[in-house]
Amino acid sequence: MTDTIISSATREAVIGFERPFTIIGERINPTGRKVLAAEMKEGDYSRVEADAKAQIAAGAHILDVNAGIPLADEPKILAEIIQLIQGFTDMPLCIDSSIVEALEAGLNVYQGKALVNSVTGEDEQMERVLPLVKKHGAAVVAISNDETGISQDPDVRFDVAKKIVERAADYGIPACDVVVDPLVMPIGAINSSGLQVFKLIHRLRTELKVNTTCGASNISFGLPNRDGINGAFLSMAIQAGMTSAIANPMHTEVIAATLGADVMMGRDPDCMNWIQRFREAPAEGEGRGRRAGGRRRRA
Repeated sequence: MTDTIISSATREAVIGFERPFTIIGERINPTGRKVLAAEMKEGDYSRVEADAKAQIAAGAHILDVNAGIPLADEPKILAEIIQLIQGFTDMPLCIDSSIVEALEAGLNVYQGKALVNSVTGEDEQMERVLPLVKKHGAAVVAISNDETGISQDPDVRFDVAKKIVERAADYGIPACDVVVDPLVMPIGAINSSGLQVFKLIHRLRTELKVNTTCGASNISFGLPNRDGINGAFLSMAIQAGMTSAIANPMHTEVIAATLGADVMMGRDPDCMNWIQRFREAPAEGEGRGRRAGGRRRRA
C-alpha cells in the first residue's frame, strides 16, 4: 500500500490506494479569472480567502494555491497567500507554479509538508525542482511529459513518469512522495483520451506503485454539461486506480461521483461519509414531533 502524506503544522491529508479519494481544491488560481488576477496583483486577497473557506466547507481535503499572473511578482504573491491561508486554516496545501523561484518562496514560508505542483520529465527542470522538494521534505506532482511534449501513446507517458520517479529516488525522494499526473486531454478533441488515461493509471499503480492525480476538468473542455462528464470520468478513473484529483469541490456532481466511487470500492465503511454528506436534515420541528408522539403512545 502506498500512502502520500501531505500536512500542515497540525493536520494531515493522506492520498493512498486504500484511502478515500482525495479532492485537491482548484479554485485559488487566477488563470482565466480576470477579477481574481487583478485583485491578487494589487495585494487584495479577500477573494482568495473566500474561495479557500468555501472549498473547505464543500469538502476539499487539500487546497491548490496558484499565483500565476502575467507581469506580477509571483514569488511574493504566492508566499503571501500561503501565509494568509495558513493563518485561518490548518488545511494542507499544494503549492502550484511553473516558476521554480515561486515554488521556493512558497516552500520557505510553508508550515508542514507541502505537495509541490509540479515537475516534468525535462532534465533541466528535474535538476532544479527535485533538490528543492528534497530540501523541504515535500511531496511532488510528476507531470508525464518532457522535452518532446505530450505523447498520445500512454506507454510513452508511462516511460516519462518512470523516469521522474527514478530521478526522484536519486535525490532521496521515495516513490510514495511522487504523485503522478498522467495528463488528461479533452475527450471532445481526442475521443480515446479517457481510455488512454485509464490504461496509464492502472500501470502507474501496479508497476510503479505511485499515487496519481490530474486536472479533472480538462476531460470535459469544450463540451456541454461539463460537470456530468467530469463526474463520469472521476468514477471510472477511481475504479482504474486514481487516488486524487485537482477539482472543484463545490460542484455537486464531482463530490457525488467521488463519494459514490468510494462506497463502491469499499473505502467508505457503512457508507458513513456518503450518509453524512447527503442525508436530509429533518424538517423543523419534525424530530421533536415524533418523540412527543412516541411518549404519548407509551403513556
